[in-house]
Amino acid sequence: MQFTTPIPISKSNSPMDYQSEIISLGSCFAVNMAEKFDYFKFQNTVNPVGILFHPMAIEKFIGIAINKKVFTETDIFFHNERWHCFDVHSDLSNSDKDLLLQNLNATVSETYRQLSTASHLIITFGTAWIYRNIESGEIVANCHKIPQKQFKKELLSVPEIQKSIQNTIKFLQQINPELHIIFTISPVRHIKDGFVENQWSKSNLISALHEIANRKSQILNYFPSYEIMMDELRDYRFYAEDMIHPNQTAINYIWKRFSETWISDSAIPVMEQVDSIQKSLQHRPFDPNSQNHHSFLSKLNDKILLLQNQFPHIQF
Repeated sequence: MQFTTPIPISKSNSPMDYQSEIISLGSCFAVNMAEKFDYFKFQNTVNPVGILFHPMAIEKFIGIAINKKVFTETDIFFHNERWHCFDVHSDLSNSDKDLLLQNLNATVSETYRQLSTASHLIITFGTAWIYRNIESGEIVANCHKIPQKQFKKELLSVPEIQKSIQNTIKFLQQINPELHIIFTISPVRHIKDGFVENQWSKSNLISALHEIANRKSQILNYFPSYEIMMDELRDYRFYAEDMIHPNQTAINYIWKRFSETWISDSAIPVMEQVDSIQKSLQHRPFDPNSQNHHSFLSKLNDKILLLQNQFPHIQF
């Protein structure tokens, strides 16, 4: 007896392996998936400027990187004893103005390099709701806990999202025409926007992405993270205690569906070796000084060295 309705997902013609260079950008669910790439020791970079929730924030950051923008004092501001930038997450905020600028510009340079050589880019949209700074008229990536009266909240329309996606693709093709771009929608429920408003937001994202994907199928791919959560995992037991974020069981399941679609068959045995080593590294012996434990560590070290000879980038 079957208790779910699995979503049919075609196997990619350009799957990832241990030679692939992967970048993940977007919402906190992008971080969840990147943690899986990290665990299995793929070459992966996630959110160089922190979490970016909406399409225009991601578009702007990619444009900044592609155009090698140099951040100056005019791009940052002081609030609550720290320097911030509206284009990045508060993770980068700093009490030292010069250090913030230094970090921003170093990140731009490194992101340009990574985007130039990446094989796969995964972009996860979290919401279509955006905040516009009333004084400047600019859409921000993060409000940095500035009073909400200084912003105007807006919902991006389907045409606006489509235009943003097209701009993002155009930026990326300038420096890396062979890049495989995978878009997905975060299953995280943005219910602070409202229950109906969250669904409205997700609907606009889905509508925009599918129209673009149908037109640009050779370079844009869609993975149904949101749909898997809504249809295959249709139960509150797959949410964390906040009833907003997917719990670890849900994350593991969505990763499994992603692996079946986007990880090459040749990489699976390597993933199994990495998983075995990771679990062995978590082992806690009854007697750390015993001969058995020393033998166990020696065999484990041999496994690690053998794997690193094949893939020098893998480090435990």
